Amino acid sequence: MGIAHSLRGRLVRGRAVHTRFRFEGWIAGIGTSSGTRVVVGRWARSPFGPFSDVMLERRDGHRVLLAPSGRTADFIAGTYAFDEVRVMPVTVRVTGRDWTVVTPSLGLWLTTGRRGPVGLLLRAVPGPLAAHPAWAALVDRPARMLLGAGTHGSAGAGRYEWYGARDLHPVTSCGAVYEGENLGRLAPVEPPVRFGFGSTPRTPCVVCVTTTVSLGAGPRGDVRP
Repeated sequence: MGIAHSLRGRLVRGRAVHTRFRFEGWIAGIGTSSGTRVVVGRWARSPFGPFSDVMLERRDGHRVLLAPSGRTADFIAGTYAFDEVRVMPVTVRVTGRDWTVVTPSLGLWLTTGRRGPVGLLLRAVPGPLAAHPAWAALVDRPARMLLGAGTHGSAGAGRYEWYGARDLHPVTSCGAVYEGENLGRLAPVEPPVRFGFGSTPRTPCVVCVTTTVSLGAGPRGDVRP
């Protein structure tokens, strides 16, 4: 039984406990000219310790999760929607502005550029405020208008999720091979990926983010992390 399932049913004085999980790290979202879109999570702090994962959607809409352990795969697949889940080593190395992602199925590299106006704006928000679910809920509409990406919404299995962005860098170049197929050149994340309530920004980028996942609490519930 996964950690999320074991905690979901806890009760305090007859009321369900809204368990919260916080993930701090970076998300890279890219499109490719082949039509495949890739989202890489590189988590420095999480309930499972540091780890990385990959979400991939093919041109035909087939959605694949690559996760490094059964525990992380169970939690992510319980929060997002996939057609296929694979447990395998996922390694992400970052050197300066260069990312290298290595898995048995996917090899990917990308380079980031200097932060632009959106990144500067995100950096100006104090860290504790930017990471708070209430702030993520407040900036959801501007984020959808500016970036085409929501910052909070309903997730799978009755869960709710908030994204607190703290920095953003554009991706300026990339290359990827999936199961022996060259995925082509860098392209917008289009159409939007369909893993959860919202996509990554349409323009390829790397975002520093605090993600909070609640088991049972909705948008009007207690938003204390």
